[in-house]
Amino acid sequence: MEVLSRLLIGRESENPEKRNVIWNMIGSFLYAFASMVLTIAVVQIAGEDAGGIFTFAFTTFGQHMFMAAYFGIRPFQITDMGNRYSFGEYLGLRLLTCAGALGVGLVYVFWNAYTLTKAATVFLMVVYKVIDALADTYEAEFQRQGKLYLTGKSNAFRTLLSVTVFLTALTATKALVFSCVSAVLAQVLGFLLFDAWLIRKLPGVDWSVRKGKKWALLRDNTLLFFSVILDFYVFSASKYAIEACMQDKDMAVYGAIFMPTSVINLAAGFVIRPYLTRLSLGWERGELKKFTHTILGLAAVITGLALFAVVGAWFLGIPVLGRLYPKLRYALLECRPALLFIILGGAFNAYMNLFYYSLIIMKKQRLIFAGYGFVAALALLFANRFVKWGGIFGGALVYLALMAALTAVFGSVTLMFVQKKRREADIL
Repeated sequence: MEVLSRLLIGRESENPEKRNVIWNMIGSFLYAFASMVLTIAVVQIAGEDAGGIFTFAFTTFGQHMFMAAYFGIRPFQITDMGNRYSFGEYLGLRLLTCAGALGVGLVYVFWNAYTLTKAATVFLMVVYKVIDALADTYEAEFQRQGKLYLTGKSNAFRTLLSVTVFLTALTATKALVFSCVSAVLAQVLGFLLFDAWLIRKLPGVDWSVRKGKKWALLRDNTLLFFSVILDFYVFSASKYAIEACMQDKDMAVYGAIFMPTSVINLAAGFVIRPYLTRLSLGWERGELKKFTHTILGLAAVITGLALFAVVGAWFLGIPVLGRLYPKLRYALLECRPALLFIILGGAFNAYMNLFYYSLIIMKKQRLIFAGYGFVAALALLFANRFVKWGGIFGGALVYLALMAALTAVFGSVTLMFVQKKRREADIL
């Protein structure tokens, strides 16, 4: 264990910025890639129905419970350079949110009266994702301590360990529930090795918990928490509707055509995040021309990526997905229009994130929450109706409509405040 911790921490003489960038990219890529690999593997090894169950459990409800346990705290924690709250206090609150997410997961599977296999799979993936959320507290502390590379290493090695164990168990037994149990046990081991043990080797970590601080931290993050929960609900409303109104194998098909959105979002994230500091400085200094030009430039890049993705999807999307999912090829042949709508929805999601970050910079969190609440209400009203009307095509159409609505709301509010600040500058 001592040797492992020394290998993970490395030598202080190594270039810290280079390590941070490389390992953060590796960890983020493997984490995003794992979802695609696992869903493909389950469809091919265990069948279409099992693939649909796992897709919903892992990428939809399980991920939603990750968001609940995550509580939106990480951005707050990694920017708390004045140590307003200790690591012990962040960890204490996260333990409470993780317990809450597990409770909601348990109620959900009983409420829906799933089959035993489906209930066990959904709940086990909730456990898997909640452990992910608990590990995130440690990884955020690594980043706050200036060791982002440890965050990337933990993310990468935990993902590799749990995915390898899951795939090995699934290949050997073709039993989905047993494979999920194996993945959860591997996730626990990975958390203990790469987070809980490793953080004990770092100096300067404050484990103290002061009276009332956990509840103050909860109050500071409640609005952000509800925004994150509503955001993911809007993003996943079409998946919830497919799961509620169609068969498990249809969920597998929808999950397959939904997969390219994760690639678009990952690419958009790499484009947007390096410019957040420039946007922040431009807004704080009142350099509205620079602020606006940066947003327009990023929007142009997103447009270029979207056009490339749409053209590629039209000619190559269904053939490539058919090769990745041979058992779903017969159903995918009818999904080209739905795939294009999903990709356009992914592009709008990227635009929405650009305007979301702009509003965060403007300190308009309450308006962000209101925007999410409005579009979430639309999702609640229309998602199931669209799917009952058009099946997978209806799901893709409602996803596109919801992402376009969020983009319109956040974009118009961003424009409104830019114009307001411009008028104030003209008066001065």
